Amino acid sequence: SLDGWTLSEGDGVVYTFDGVQLSSGESIVLHTGSGADTENDLYWGLSSPVWNNNGDTGTLMNDEGEEVDVYSYD
Repeated sequence: SLDGWTLSEGDGVVYTFDGVQLSSGESIVLHTGSGADTENDLYWGLSSPVWNNNGDTGTLMNDEGEEVDVYSYD
């Protein structure tokens, strides 16, 4: 269960996963814009880009606020 987990961007924009179940080997795609969530596609619902083209950092935190993974790019 990813319920309560968050994905945040370097400037503090945060997506909170709600009711998401992910089995071993499964994946999801989190889209910045709007749409209807499906089992494998989730939508942040934002009207502007989240990730910067010149570099950014994404941080995944579990439901207890512990850092699970960080990915940075230039």
